[in-house]
Amino acid sequence: MNKGTGWIMYAWIVLIVLGVWNIIEGIVAISRSSFFTATGAHYVYSDLRTWGWIILIWGILEVLAAGSVWRGGQWGRWFGIFVASIAIILQFLALPIYPFWALISIFMFSLVLYGLAAYGGTGESPND
Repeated sequence: MNKGTGWIMYAWIVLIVLGVWNIIEGIVAISRSSFFTATGAHYVYSDLRTWGWIILIWGILEVLAAGSVWRGGQWGRWFGIFVASIAIILQFLALPIYPFWALISIFMFSLVLYGLAAYGGTGESPND
């Protein structure tokens, strides 16, 4: 097993698990908006259903990024870095609503960024 393979596997697992989670959360927000009990919530774009579609589409992109990381290569590496970077920004937007979950997600996606940046291209450290 090459050095860095664990980091690539970690990036793949985080991207696929959180992508599936966002897909489920997006479907729930679209279909049953009463599931989310944020009374008096103000949304930047329209309503909860609009955010549900945004989350659903983002979850699909995360799953696609996981697939491209799994296949390897530079395109998958950079697509995974892009998706993880935007996911960190989105988690900062979620800090006021879900602070604990947002901080955990930021930490997890930061490790994904490290793994893909350091080991994503070849599965070996750039210093080797």
